[in-house]
Amino acid sequence: MRKWIVAIAVLALLGVGGFYAMKMLSPPPADLDLARSKETANGRYTVAVEPEAEPLQTGTLHTWLVTVTSNGTPVTDAQISVDGGMPQHGHGLPTAPQATGHIGEGRYRIEGVRFNMGGWWVLKLTVDSPAGRDDVEFNLTL
Repeated sequence: MRKWIVAIAVLALLGVGGFYAMKMLSPPPADLDLARSKETANGRYTVAVEPEAEPLQTGTLHTWLVTVTSNGTPVTDAQISVDGGMPQHGHGLPTAPQATGHIGEGRYRIEGVRFNMGGWWVLKLTVDSPAGRDDVEFNLTL
């Protein structure tokens, strides 16, 4: 009886492991929105992101420029927080990127972004200013 329990447990583990392996190795969704400029979830801001240097490489630290506008006017007094990760792998960013403050014309520099492998990444930004707090997500593929 004990051998059967062990065999069933091993098969269950292999099945679960196989499921997660297939999920992690599958390509990103075909309809993935790769826009680098979009409105925040509640429409308070329009946010654009761009890496300071291209091409993006895995394993190196990147600096990103974020431009925030509201009704076409640059937002100069925002606090920006950064999060993200790999949706298919279920993990976050390998670093803790930080906004270093406003650098002019509604632009902000985000330092310390690193992608440790190729695939589908999501960069999540929260913009907080006197006009309110709002979120936006950007899909990236490396």
